[in-house]
Amino acid sequence: MLLLDRYLLRQFLSVFAIAFCSLAGLYIVADALGHLEEFVTQAGDSLIATMAEYYGYRTIAFFDRTSGILTLIAAMFTLASFQRHNEMTAVEAAGISKWRTVRPIILAVVAISLFAAASRELVIPQFRDKFSRSAQDLAADSTKRLAPRYDNNDVFINGRQLRTNQQRIDDPTFRLPPELAHYGRYLVGKTATYQTATDDRPAGFLFENVSQPQSLPAKPSLRLASGEPVLMTPHDTTWLKANECFLVSGVAFDQLVDAASWRQYSSTADLIAGLYNRSLDFGADVRVTIHSRLVQPVLDVTLLFLGMPLLLRRGNRNVFLAIGLCLLVVIGFLLVVMSCQYLGTSILVTPVMAVWAPLFVFVPLAAWISEPVWE
Repeated sequence: MLLLDRYLLRQFLSVFAIAFCSLAGLYIVADALGHLEEFVTQAGDSLIATMAEYYGYRTIAFFDRTSGILTLIAAMFTLASFQRHNEMTAVEAAGISKWRTVRPIILAVVAISLFAAASRELVIPQFRDKFSRSAQDLAADSTKRLAPRYDNNDVFINGRQLRTNQQRIDDPTFRLPPELAHYGRYLVGKTATYQTATDDRPAGFLFENVSQPQSLPAKPSLRLASGEPVLMTPHDTTWLKANECFLVSGVAFDQLVDAASWRQYSSTADLIAGLYNRSLDFGADVRVTIHSRLVQPVLDVTLLFLGMPLLLRRGNRNVFLAIGLCLLVVIGFLLVVMSCQYLGTSILVTPVMAVWAPLFVFVPLAAWISEPVWE
């Protein structure tokens, strides 16, 4: 039996790898042709290395989006080929059930689904800035428009433009709330560079060449009623220079550049924490995303049990018919899932119901049509 398991598993993984490489290659070629001018202009002599790094990260994100569909494609091709050569008939004649035959494929799909979930939670968030970067952002001096917003201390963050690679705001103009406007309503400088949290200070923006409020370096730092610092000055902060100040903020730089990308490539734990951060103002779309992360591995396996029995029930040996069945199952499945998520995002139904409703529909259906597999 181990020989049969290895044989089917090898076939499945081969088809999965070929399908993934083919689709990813088509995506890379199409995208690279559309942005070739930007790569040539911004990469210079390191064109190949720049494109390899850029699309290396894009390939990881592509795997995350397509792994569920690709596992179904690989399973359908593997079983169609297995039946085409009468191998399934021989195995059943030996008294081996269909369930025992397809078990290694099911276990492989579960493993790939769990691997994709682990990558989504542990790998992708570590390189969030790489995934959210477009071809236009490859230049060292690339700029983007700043989307003004309030942070958790009701400070209104604004500025002329963003320097994405330096995580810097040019000509920052931050408006302080009345309770923090002891030295002036506006905090203005030449640049404000985002700094991540360390052991001796929280996250925030380091202002250089501060012009407003005047004489700020000689004034004490501002703190909340709880004693937490908000605006740190050189008067009582040794690591600041004479013309600098530091504004503590709960808004990360990525959220100023592209909030949608930040949500897409953040871990579920970060998204849940963001629900309690007043500066992020997360709505129903983020709640839909959080619940989608939880049910995605189950949906991937459910998709397999929707497509695989269609092939086994008919004893189909036609690979092209397998492709057609696979397409129909995937299209119908995605239409229902995306429609439900749209309803949740539009607040027509609750996010919980919108995300979990496809399982209520497809799991019983998959259990019913999968009955031949358990024989």
